[in-house]
Order: sequence, then structure tokens, then C-alpha cells
Amino acid sequence: MTFNRPRSGQGFTVLVGGIAIIGLWALISNSRPVVSGDPTPEQNGAKMIKDGRKTFRNDTFGDEAFWGQTLQLHKAVAGVANGGVGPGLSPAQALALGLKVDVQLLPSELQLALAAGQVNLNDPAVTIELLRLKAVLGVTGFITQQGQLESIGIQCALCHSTVDDSFAPGIGKRLDGWANRDLDVGSIIAFAPDLSSIATLLNTDETTVRQVLHSWGPGKFDAALLLDGKAMAPNGTSGATLIPPAFGLVGVNLHTWTGWGSVTHWNAFVATIEMHGKGTFFDPRLDDATQFPIAARAGFGHIQNDPDRVTPKLAALHFFQLALPAPKPPETSFNHAAAERGDELFEGKAACNRCHVEPLFTEPGWNLPTGAEIGIDNFQADRSPDKRYRTTPLRGLWSHQKGGFFHDGRFATLLDVVNHYNQHFQLGLTPAEKNDLVEYLKSI
Repeated sequence: MTFNRPRSGQGFTVLVGGIAIIGLWALISNSRPVVSGDPTPEQNGAKMIKDGRKTFRNDTFGDEAFWGQTLQLHKAVAGVANGGVGPGLSPAQALALGLKVDVQLLPSELQLALAAGQVNLNDPAVTIELLRLKAVLGVTGFITQQGQLESIGIQCALCHSTVDDSFAPGIGKRLDGWANRDLDVGSIIAFAPDLSSIATLLNTDETTVRQVLHSWGPGKFDAALLLDGKAMAPNGTSGATLIPPAFGLVGVNLHTWTGWGSVTHWNAFVATIEMHGKGTFFDPRLDDATQFPIAARAGFGHIQNDPDRVTPKLAALHFFQLALPAPKPPETSFNHAAAERGDELFEGKAACNRCHVEPLFTEPGWNLPTGAEIGIDNFQADRSPDKRYRTTPLRGLWSHQKGGFFHDGRFATLLDVVNHYNQHFQLGLTPAEKNDLVEYLKSI
């Protein structure tokens, strides 16, 4: 067998090149070892969304120990005929309180019976069946094999999901992230037989607690009540604020009406303090006994539970919420020509874009103006650590017009909001320009 002899220097060059390649590969391998089975970002993202959705819809974080065992809410829902107390909560009453039913979790035979009017919606036993089917948004019923409701818990979806009413009012396909502006949270809590734990925390009596809860009204919740005990604003109105949507938050710096922190901070806060889940929460700002006397006394800034049922769920929950897009308005829900003119005003004469910077529609960065800067009182802002209001992101605005605008719904319509800013900033908008601006806001 004959081999072709390499030209002078060729073999040496090949040898050196081979050694160099081997050395380079060894260097790369040693500097960043490849771990078999690592998910791609796309795979990781898909899993996070799946896990986060499950938490958002189904996880009580162990809060049934509070809503069930402590407040005994499940007994009031069941009623005396079903092993509880009182008349019970019928489906008709539950729907009137703003609770929603996911039609896709109802068996077809039950859907047919409902459509035919063959289901007694005044029977609390039907409510227990809906809970058994896990069809009531944001509420979990713990039911024995004998069909008895033995406890009850709540999830994120209670306040931050609704339905499209495609089957009937309050019954339809789930809309995750939408603010449930029909939900009367206060009246639902007031329905519980034993509010002594809340009364003790607030240093008052149960009758007063129920009065305060009933004062909130549909679509509102007072997250600061358990921190400062300020049930009423100086003008005599309730201290509750509107339930905000949980969609369209990607890229937005702060989560709530008055800042407080990121989405993850607020999720931990709500899960452990408001929902009474078994988690860990740290915020030494709540040690300020002057601003937060109740929270400081109760040690709400330093909560630890073992096992911790909240913290392991925060990352995926955060990821899922950031993945929730703001819903696009229906094509027939606004005047397109007027909206185009309103877009010009938004960026120009009306100067809305100065704070609601497109396409985030809030300030990139520190988006916290004072009450004076936006022309309102500072009552609700003063209940937060930074004593400011967050610049609300406007995407999907059309979907949560019920209940009014601003944190407390003080402006009934978008035109009222435009009139307020027109006067406060002396914009000099004409009636036609105001109308165009409203149509643009509805189109975002």
C-alpha cells in the first residue's frame, strides 16, 4: 500500500492544527460543562407558565385553616340542611355576590340541565356540588367522601379572574387576570359565622367588622385595613380600593395602586397576610408602629411558616402573571377615526404620554407621582410606604371600566378622568378633543 507523502511542512501544520483544536475544545469543555437534559428557555418558560397557571387557579397556600377552621365560612356556605349553620349560600346568592362559574368544568349533562332550567339554583347543596367540581373561580371546597363540606379556601383567581358570561350571567369561559369588578369580597367575608379573630386584631367588635366589610361594595377590597385599621377615608367613604387587573404587567415596575413593590412582593404579601396562607413574608417597613400600628403589633413584617407553602410557588406564579397579555378591545367597541385623532392628542396637546409612556403606558422606572402631582388627595397613598400613587398602565383599559377609575373609582367615566386632567393641567381641550381622547383610551 502506498501513501502520498505530504509536502514539506504539511504534516506538521496538520498536527499543530489538530492539537490546537483539541486544546480549544478542552478549554471550552472545562469552562462551561454541558449538563445533559438542561431545558431550553422555551421549555423552561412553558413549564413556568403551566405551573404558575396551576398556582393562580388552584393553590390555597393552606389558607383553608383560616377561612374554614377559624372563620367557619364553609359552615355558612353549606347551611344547616347540609351540616352547617344558617340558611346556606345558594348558587343564585353566590352569583349575586359576584362569584363566577367556569362552564368548562361543568359536565355536559349539568350544562344541559342548567340550560333547561332543571337545576334548583336556590339550593345550597348545588353550591357544594359546584365546589366539588372545582368550578367556582378562586374557591376550593374541601369535601368528605360523604359529600359534606368540611372546609373552604381561596386562590388568586377569586379576585383576579372572571368569565365571559357566554353560558349565562356569571357562568362562562374563564378569563384569567381580569379584575372581577362584580365580586363583593367584603360581604362574602362578612357571611362567615365567626369574625372574632379579625375583630381582635383590629381591637373592635364583630358587628363593627361586618359594617366595615359591607361598606366596601362590589369590586373593591381594602388590603391596608389589617395594617393600619383605617376603615374610612376622611370624607366618610370606604377605605377600600378597586380590584386591579393582573394582566399587562410585563415591563411595569410596580404592581399596586400605591407602589409597595414588585409583582412577587405583592404576591407574597397577599398570600400570607390577606389570604392567610402558610408562607414566609419579610418587609420591615411594617414595623413602623406609627404608620402601620396593627401590622407592627401582629409582626406581619416577619412571618415564617414551616412548611412554607407560598415561597416555592412565587417564581412560577410571577412568570405566569407576566405572561398574561392585556386583552385587545373589540373592533366595534370604539370609534376608530376618533381614536386616531385621540392618539395624536395623547402624545401632543393632552401630554398623557409624559407619564403614560407608550407602549408600557406607565413610566419606565420609578412610576410613583404624589397625589398633588395628579391633583387628588393623598389618603390612600399615605397608607403605603412611599406615600405615592403608581402611574397606572393603561393597556386593556376597556375591560375594567365597571366601578370607575383611579384607585377608588372616584371618576365614574373616562370622560370624567379627561375632564379632571384637563382642569388640573389646564390643557384647554375642546369637547371634541376630549371625546377623541376617550375613544383612544378605549382602543388601547
